[in-house]
Amino acid sequence: MKKITDYKNKKVLILGLAKSGLAAARLLARLGAIITVNDGKAFEENPSAQALLEEGIKVICGHHPLELLDENFELLVKNPGIPYSNPMVQKAIEKNIPIITEVELAYLVSQAPIIAITGSNGKTTTTTMIAEVLNHGGQSALLSGNIGYPASDVVTRAKEDDQLVMELSSFQLMGISKFHPHIAVITNLMPSHLDYHGSFENYIQAKWNIQSNMTSDDFLILNADQDLSSQLAKKTDATIVFFSRKHKVEGAYLQGGNLYFKGECIMKASEIGVPGLHNIENALATIAVGKLSGIENHLIAESIASFGGVKHRLQNLGDINHVSFYNDSKSTNILACQNALSGFDNSKVILIAGGLDRGNEFDELVPAIRGLKKMVILGQSAERMKRAAKNVEVSYLEAQDVADATKTAFEIAQAGDIILLSPANASWDMYANFEVRGDEFIATFQALKEQSNG
Repeated sequence: MKKITDYKNKKVLILGLAKSGLAAARLLARLGAIITVNDGKAFEENPSAQALLEEGIKVICGHHPLELLDENFELLVKNPGIPYSNPMVQKAIEKNIPIITEVELAYLVSQAPIIAITGSNGKTTTTTMIAEVLNHGGQSALLSGNIGYPASDVVTRAKEDDQLVMELSSFQLMGISKFHPHIAVITNLMPSHLDYHGSFENYIQAKWNIQSNMTSDDFLILNADQDLSSQLAKKTDATIVFFSRKHKVEGAYLQGGNLYFKGECIMKASEIGVPGLHNIENALATIAVGKLSGIENHLIAESIASFGGVKHRLQNLGDINHVSFYNDSKSTNILACQNALSGFDNSKVILIAGGLDRGNEFDELVPAIRGLKKMVILGQSAERMKRAAKNVEVSYLEAQDVADATKTAFEIAQAGDIILLSPANASWDMYANFEVRGDEFIATFQALKEQSNG
């Protein structure tokens, strides 16, 4: 970590705790800042605030008093999830107080170069895959950012010969100024978080901030299969490297069932450790980063082939009696379920789907579920899911919850079949979040495996 004096004796307000706020507070304390933390959660229910108070940091909890901003703060570090429409943030803007997110802090003190990944879909898988390729290739890659490891924490132990492989959300990227990765990836851009950003244009601009300080010595990896990326490529100083599933490009591409980088065959698409067309794109982006980082072809191929996925994101749990189980609980919308099914032979798939919908029908899902061996349907959206199944004459069973659905699916499964949890719905009708839903699938799989081995 660089020893900088930029924040020594500087009055800084941290708005919102969670993991990133806690990490930012501790980093700024090390840098000599005079810190006040303001979090909406009551102090009695706020272990992070309690810990910071014990460390000598001023905390104000339970509400956001606007008058706090009259205390001559020189900087506001905002939790990424707090919108700019928040009254505290609006008042800070009126008072011309600079507003950043903690990834900016991390960059300013980082001794390690940064590989930054953003996008609407696939960024967690791509970030993890990149880190595994670099580590398998003999380099030292540390996961950080929106993937669950706050950059302001990871950076304190990163050395010059490490690399920070950093997943970044649009929310985080709105709060950067000097942030400058050496390699950046934008997996794809689709309308997302419009309630936060107000428009797709604003969302794109937030994502595009990732390259704002890049030069021709840096590499920006873009998805050539999106017309939008081709347009954006003309608006950066970075050196563009494309990836594509559909065309041969100056970069990474799929051709004849093989993955190439600038004419060199790296591996077969069928060897990728996780299924689905979207994972071909993730692998291509990863190959581009690996090659730009000097990793040998066979090591890139070995790592991608052994990649088992990220928890709850088309995660391969393993087999029981030659029946494969895949946990895609992160599938909270139709597109995610379509992507998951694209990697399998439907005639072998027993799909567990359903949950909390948004009142929508599932007409868009109908082509993707055609030919499924069976569906096991659950949740608030069950009646709508049944209509979709009937449209393509897919037979289905009903279940009370994920555990029941998993057991039901296994009872009818035969050797060679695949049990896929890819709900295409949010989890909140039954579960606190998609992680809890996925954990129940994992626990049921493990129980079934123990019974089978017993």
